[in-house]
Amino acid sequence: MKIRRLSTSIALAAMATAGALVLSACGGTSSAAGKDDGKLDVVASFYPMEFLARQIGGEHVKVTDLTAAGVEPHDLELTAKQVAAVQRADAVIYLKGLQPTVDKAVAMTHAKHVVDATATSPLVDHHLDEGTEHEDHAAEADGAEHDHEHTDAAGDPHIWLDPTRYAAVAKTVGAELAEVDPANAADYQRNTDTLVAQLASLDQEFRDGLQNVKTRTFITSHAAFGYLADHYGLNQVAISGVDPEAEPTPSRLAAIQRAAKENGATTVFFEALVSPKLANTVAGDLGLKTAVLDPLEGIKEPAEHDYLSVMRQNLANLRTALGAS
Repeated sequence: MKIRRLSTSIALAAMATAGALVLSACGGTSSAAGKDDGKLDVVASFYPMEFLARQIGGEHVKVTDLTAAGVEPHDLELTAKQVAAVQRADAVIYLKGLQPTVDKAVAMTHAKHVVDATATSPLVDHHLDEGTEHEDHAAEADGAEHDHEHTDAAGDPHIWLDPTRYAAVAKTVGAELAEVDPANAADYQRNTDTLVAQLASLDQEFRDGLQNVKTRTFITSHAAFGYLADHYGLNQVAISGVDPEAEPTPSRLAAIQRAAKENGATTVFFEALVSPKLANTVAGDLGLKTAVLDPLEGIKEPAEHDYLSVMRQNLANLRTALGAS
């Protein structure tokens, strides 16, 4: 992992130089007042940040998402063109700690108008789950390899899966866009208020929908749902940590089997952007069902689905798995 981070830093430095040349050739940085369309150039790091930018910015913004639709964002590598887009943006909206190359690109821009979602909603360290840490530590002591690049040191980045945390970030985005473009501040405030109200309604739907369930334990392919579980009084049991590609240890799999039996879990959830192979294997070994619980790191079909519709589908799938009445 160290070798990869070093090569990434070198590549980004080269891209930053190339980006600077691109900007120089294009006449420097942009501003909404000087553009033909009058729109702000907003760069979002991945889908949850893009959704906020589009919903709040509305007709006044042109949004560039650094992570293409359907792409798993953890391993994003930026191109020189994307680094240049970050450098010339009127505003950048990202989540520090999730995508190292984006963090480095933002740090190199010294941009004035940057929204880091973690500044509004600080990250929490979600361990895999209570009562199994000693087994995972024992496995590490025996020489098992683990990838912690996106996990314990920085905390769990999936804050958008708690609608109340996401609403707090939305307010920050609205305020930042209003500062960049005060002429349209009233529109940004109105759009922010609308989105915050929608998120409050979604929060209430989750509260009501998960109130009466047979079990409060659910099994996921990776630990993306810690904030959701905390907020709604559920217990997340994850096959892997926050990094969806980390391989579970044998002791981890044994702990999942015990947790499933002791808590009456019925379903192993997998996600849309990662292979379901491991979830299917675990479910088959335990005699459980499988279903999708989408962490909304990206959207495969953005024209048909958005954050709100996918979260409601997550709620429906959770209710089925938890035996809601």
